[in-house]
Amino acid sequence: MKKIMLLFLFSSCSLFFFMALAIANDKPSPYEKIYPEMGYKTVIAASNEFEQHYNEKLELPLRVPPISFTHYFGRFSEYNHSFEVVFINDQASENHYKVDIRPIQERIPNRKRYVLNTFELKNGNEATLMRISDFNVLVFERGKWQYMLSIDKRVSAKVTAEILVEIANSIDYPSAKEGS
Repeated sequence: MKKIMLLFLFSSCSLFFFMALAIANDKPSPYEKIYPEMGYKTVIAASNEFEQHYNEKLELPLRVPPISFTHYFGRFSEYNHSFEVVFINDQASENHYKVDIRPIQERIPNRKRYVLNTFELKNGNEATLMRISDFNVLVFERGKWQYMLSIDKRVSAKVTAEILVEIANSIDYPSAKEGS
């Protein structure tokens, strides 16, 4: 009887140990590990790759949506002909914002069925607001690039279309050389 109790106790402890180990290994990896595994890196490193590949200067918006983010990553994809910056919050999954930039000759065409509205940017270009899946996406062209600003629709009360237009307009800032 003592051997059976010891065997039962040992089995129970072993089972508990392996369950605890399995649960510990089921924890999602932190974004610092997951995103680099998907090819993301710092925004500066990714934008440098993009600029070197196209031998063109890339200008990013100065503004971001007025919601909190815990992480941001950049990625250049030669295959997709695109540069992207993703802003995320590991405590609030709805705080997800992305900037996609690609050469105009590789642009993604607007599909009328997704269009919600159009806006005029301060440089005179038109910006189109679309709903694509669970994101509101502002699409516009500037210089040689097509920009797509995407925000999770769950935060659309905080990040309105007008705010996305303000973000788009923040690309057109005077450089130090222009002010001299």
